[in-house]
Amino acid sequence: MRVHLFVLIILPLLNGPVRAAENVVLITIDGVRWQELFRGLDRPLAEHTDFSARGEELMTEFWRESAAERRGLIMPFVYTELTRQGVMVGDRDQGSCARMSNDWNFSFPGYNEILSGVINDSLNSNAKVANPEKTFLELLQANPACEGRAAAFGSWDVFPYIYNVERSGLPVNTGIASAPANDFERFLNTLQQDISPHWPTVRHDAFTHHYALSYLREQQPRVLHIAYGEPDDFAHDGKYDEYVFASRRVDGFIEEVWQTLQSLAQYRDNTVLFITVDHGRGEEPIESWQHHASQRAVEQYMTGLAMYDKGIEGSDAIWMAAMGPGVPARGAVVPDSCLSADRIAATLMQWLGEDYQTYNRAMGAPMKEFMQ
Repeated sequence: MRVHLFVLIILPLLNGPVRAAENVVLITIDGVRWQELFRGLDRPLAEHTDFSARGEELMTEFWRESAAERRGLIMPFVYTELTRQGVMVGDRDQGSCARMSNDWNFSFPGYNEILSGVINDSLNSNAKVANPEKTFLELLQANPACEGRAAAFGSWDVFPYIYNVERSGLPVNTGIASAPANDFERFLNTLQQDISPHWPTVRHDAFTHHYALSYLREQQPRVLHIAYGEPDDFAHDGKYDEYVFASRRVDGFIEEVWQTLQSLAQYRDNTVLFITVDHGRGEEPIESWQHHASQRAVEQYMTGLAMYDKGIEGSDAIWMAAMGPGVPARGAVVPDSCLSADRIAATLMQWLGEDYQTYNRAMGAPMKEFMQ
């Protein structure tokens, strides 16, 4: 009896992580600051006529005198539900730290860090170059349990290069659906072609969202990445009001993703939702909220920001949140040390019962703060 008990105890250790979930959905929101999530509306920016043409509307909808009242207004689903059902990290006012660990603090190196779990210093621009690193989605494709069951949808047209689709073969949608699966996707194709985009390289998040939901229902992947992008571009345009409203829309999209997951037998009560951002933004001086770049980046790549000789301070500061099976309901937590984004991929893999070390030992290790 003792021998049998001993075998039962050590078997899970020999077999690696125990699967907590059948599926994971990763959602990234480009450049949404921790300040808006945890503090709520930034009043000086909302009332600044250079940054907020709709300032009165912002103040009416999102301003309250106390931070406790404000913080759940811009992103009510993310803040309220993930605080209630899961784990949130990144409220620096409370000493909770999450950060990018790459040396650049902008999008391509940020998304590579999140998706591959590896810091590659040669990824030093947002150029459309094939990523030499393999994302965790590509790594999992080698596993028969995940083969053909991973996909990504993004608003930014650089994602096919971040995912290196020529090598990985992953379905990555950043434009019209090349093979629409239903009448709704055909309608989205037509509508997207008929509506002018705000930016040449970023489509409206609504299209990214609805293509992803349609794919979720039709194909039911085990691993899905949805990458929203509008908040970052409105911020670069210096439109704080539109940045806030875009963040609010994305919160509604995330709520719909979660509701859809719970409505489908494939995903109900067996899917982890993980949400994060690819970089932070500045805070002081006030106009630096529009930007993000390390000191090295402004010296070498973003020379238009050379007036910030120390880079955009705070642009490495990010936040993370998760809920689902295997995620404890701890709410906002203060980790023992600052959590880095290169640990996200291994954390997602561990929920699926996969040991990252069998795929790529260079990845950052899973984060215990998100584990039961």
